[in-house]
Amino acid sequence: MSAEHILARLETLGVRLGLEPTRDLLGRLGSPHLAAPSVLVAGSNGKGSTSALLASMATAAGYRTGHYTSPHLERVEERLQIDGRPIGSDRLGSLLEEIVGTAEQAAGAPPTYFEALTVAAFAWFAAERVDLAVLEVGLGGRLDATNLAEPRLSLITSISLEHQEFLGDTLAAIAREKAGIFRAGRPALAWVEDPEPRKALEEVAREKGTGLRFGQDLVRIEEAGAEGWESQRVRLATPAGRYDVSLSLLGAHQRKNLGLAVLAAEDLARSGFPRLGPDAIAAGAAACRWPGRLEVLALSGGRRLLLDAAHNQEGAEALAAFLAAAPASRVDLLFGVLTDKNAAAMLAALAPHARRLILTTPPSPRAQDPAGLLPCLEGKDDVEVEPDPARALDRLLQGDGETLVVCGSIYLIGEVRGRVMSRAD
Repeated sequence: MSAEHILARLETLGVRLGLEPTRDLLGRLGSPHLAAPSVLVAGSNGKGSTSALLASMATAAGYRTGHYTSPHLERVEERLQIDGRPIGSDRLGSLLEEIVGTAEQAAGAPPTYFEALTVAAFAWFAAERVDLAVLEVGLGGRLDATNLAEPRLSLITSISLEHQEFLGDTLAAIAREKAGIFRAGRPALAWVEDPEPRKALEEVAREKGTGLRFGQDLVRIEEAGAEGWESQRVRLATPAGRYDVSLSLLGAHQRKNLGLAVLAAEDLARSGFPRLGPDAIAAGAAACRWPGRLEVLALSGGRRLLLDAAHNQEGAEALAAFLAAAPASRVDLLFGVLTDKNAAAMLAALAPHARRLILTTPPSPRAQDPAGLLPCLEGKDDVEVEPDPARALDRLLQGDGETLVVCGSIYLIGEVRGRVMSRAD
């Protein structure tokens, strides 16, 4: 049975926070989550980029590296990778069939979509004998299925208000949920500048006996600047060394993610991965690609399309800062967002940079009605509503803007990216 068919059935089960069903399932499958040393990466924004950078560094060092991430842009197989290559569709299908069958036989009920994929990642990494597994947390941390791993190192990126129905309605509460990935006697690194969540992380670290350090206290960005639209040059220093990196991930916020990944690589080098030295760190950072995150696609006529999975206020503000510093006049913007996001705050950050703004519907059951966003843009000229994302993309491309931007939801980015790439083939 195909992975797509199995996952379509599991998707209707929604979200289930809790570890016991998945713990039991993993035990029945031989505990593959304990087969390889792992790093857990949690956070509100930047966890995907940070995990991708660290995985790329480990691969550059010659270690067979598994990378598990979510959500995907275009194909679910993107979520499970070894050395940058996604799992094959047939292999994922066979793994999911075994996983769902084992769960139904043992418990009388299947796992959720995310639980099944997480177990599949553990099982695949174990079967392929990876040297290191870099695991991005899906939701929160404490009750996320990835937290069944026993990480050698835990990382936390920036924290903002998100998924409040599951994680709590304050930054401190959300931080405590994410700090659920800490382990007694094991190191943890975080890049969290806001005092409220920082204090909460420090409290959990003391309670658990976790050695927590903060990236902003350890990393000094000595110099940084864009190299056109393709990359940026970052020179940074840590207590252990200096690095001069050409980074394909654009934006000032990626310098922090790079700093955290460098600290993580240095920590791993001291604890069993000695080849993760300065050369591998620089090579891995330069080789890292993370589609849909300030990704620039060339269009005909010298124009460019900028895709960014800015899906909340913090992400929108990071994109706005990039646009403010970019060598371009105001842009044409295609925007679609989910109902659980602060769309008004996101548009307040982005709209001043948009010459023209098209509102559309991301391909998700949780999509916000684009017409409902119009009150957020009172007084803004040249605002259009096109609910169909394919027609909205056509409108964007038919304009005369030199720089076109699509953002607001990773589901919208995946839809647009797939259409643009298919046209280029």
